[in-house]
Amino acid sequence: MSEQFDAENTLVMKTTKGDVTIGMRPDLAPNHVRHIKELVREGFYDGIVFHRVIDGFMAQVGCPHGTGTGGSDKPDLKAEFNEEKHVRGTCSMARAASPDSANSQFFICFDDAPFLNRQYTVWGQVIDGMENVDKLERGEPVRNPDKIISMKVKADMDE
Repeated sequence: MSEQFDAENTLVMKTTKGDVTIGMRPDLAPNHVRHIKELVREGFYDGIVFHRVIDGFMAQVGCPHGTGTGGSDKPDLKAEFNEEKHVRGTCSMARAASPDSANSQFFICFDDAPFLNRQYTVWGQVIDGMENVDKLERGEPVRNPDKIISMKVKADMDE
């Protein structure tokens, strides 16, 4: 499955539960992928907690405050809703009520969530390490949250 993702469109996320590899889909959401890579390369996600983890639904991360109330200092993104389904391992942007309010928070689906289809921007999928996402501490908010230790674009890593 990972053959379809080149190193420039692959993220390696080291979490407190283990590594998770995400294949990014610039064909679906080019502006979101560009934005996420920019944040990753600035180290924005390093140390950020999974603040909302709902069993059977999804794990959300990307708020610098760890509460779900914030984003990066970059402008919000215009929605790039697409036909990709929200299924186990889907990476999609979180947003407020406005469709064009996605910024830095994203979520990984534990299970199929068809009610999210065409309402949130899908930008990638977990291609390795989903078992580590499954191990994340649950809660809303999470009392003792797991976090991203570091997140890198594979092309920037020494092989």
